[in-house]
Amino acid sequence: MRTFYDVQQLLKKYGTFIYTKNRHVDAIMMEEEIREMYEFGMLDKQLFQEALLILKKEQREEQKG
Repeated sequence: MRTFYDVQQLLKKYGTFIYTKNRHVDAIMMEEEIREMYEFGMLDKQLFQEALLILKKEQREEQKG
């Protein structure tokens, strides 16, 4: 997993679709979903960490520009 799109596809695999037309808000909501999925044991630690890194990076980039 390397991109924001990859994280979207991971969530989609579990039936979660997040699209608000605001990429920053999408990243925040996706992070919340990823955290919940990890807490419920749906994701392993490595996948969880990769997704969080991608989403945090996306949030920083959206705040800049």
